[in-house]
Amino acid sequence: MPRYVALLRGVSPMNLKMPALKRCVEDAGFDNVRTLLSSGNVAFDASKQSERVLARRIETAMATALDRVFWTVVRPTLHLQALLDSDPFAAFDLPAGAKKVVTFLREPPAKRMILPPETDGPRILAMDGLEIFSTYVPQPGNPAFMALLEKTFGGAITTRTWDTVRKCAAA
Repeated sequence: MPRYVALLRGVSPMNLKMPALKRCVEDAGFDNVRTLLSSGNVAFDASKQSERVLARRIETAMATALDRVFWTVVRPTLHLQALLDSDPFAAFDLPAGAKKVVTFLREPPAKRMILPPETDGPRILAMDGLEIFSTYVPQPGNPAFMALLEKTFGGAITTRTWDTVRKCAAA
């Protein structure tokens, strides 16, 4: 049975407890459910289905069990491992201390995307399929990174650090 990871947008320890999320996904009929970190990552086994169908199934379960819905993207763990193996960041000269970030889309953008030019701050490096690869050097109190992503791709995205993607692929 394939292994998948659901990546929920906007989850924090303050707005969703992981045991409740785990129960919700189990109650939706998924097997071997495991939450990762506290940012809305759930690994599970399911029969082979489209990622969109799995995401909607989880969103429906959240609406029923949690009385709220977090927008959800699903990826097979094998896909996440292939991303890690390809290391799309290797082609770029990243500054010291830069965070490597992957932003996930559920569907392709409605129009052909032209990535913003590189700047000294946050940088969108590349897009491959439904994943966007970015980097930024953390600066306290500076929301410029997420603002750049949302301005370019809209709000139907969810973002994870490269380290979190690694943990999700191994789940």
